[in-house]
Amino acid sequence: MHSKEKIAQRAAKEIDAGQIINLGIGIPTLIPRYLSSDKPVIIHSENGILGMGPRCRPGTEDRNLIDAGGNYVTVSKGSSFFDSALSFALVRGGRLDLAFLGSLEVSETGDLANWIIPGKFSPGIGGGMELAQKSKRLIVTMNHTDRKERPKILRKCTLPLTAKGCVDTIITDLAVIDVTNDGLVLREIAEGVKADEVLEKTGAPLIIPEQEFARY
Repeated sequence: MHSKEKIAQRAAKEIDAGQIINLGIGIPTLIPRYLSSDKPVIIHSENGILGMGPRCRPGTEDRNLIDAGGNYVTVSKGSSFFDSALSFALVRGGRLDLAFLGSLEVSETGDLANWIIPGKFSPGIGGGMELAQKSKRLIVTMNHTDRKERPKILRKCTLPLTAKGCVDTIITDLAVIDVTNDGLVLREIAEGVKADEVLEKTGAPLIIPEQEFARY
């Protein structure tokens, strides 16, 4: 299984039945593939959908149904559609139980940097800033290191921030890490990965619990 699929599959386990969730661009959009039918959820898309389903099959696209990343999607029975003003009123009003976002960097205190690399084009910070600050819980899904094998989990972010102190949990191809008041706590390790590898590839201290790690 590709690392992105593995991350999405593990992330789906963090969702409880009946929650209203938002899926950011990138890895989070893969999560619906791993939602079981006995765990119904309501997926919000900030471009104006409540009740979004998985991406549609090739050849069944409806050009009026896209997610915030421009992917063609399906909708669930009973879905509703609205303008951006109402969509962001839902976000700003704290109505989202859970949001998943990708990231370029996360700090040990839960700061999020996911919208721009200085010197490279970005269309703007977008809705990620408000999702990060207003969701009841925020989970980051990303690879543990960048393409040059440099840590993406750091003591302090080096890139411009999206929001401060907003991340609750980080799920990567190597581990599941919780952001707590005491620091970063290593909760789970991926199959075939050792704790020493996670420590080596993390640019911030990790608290290691005494109990045996769960695997995913």
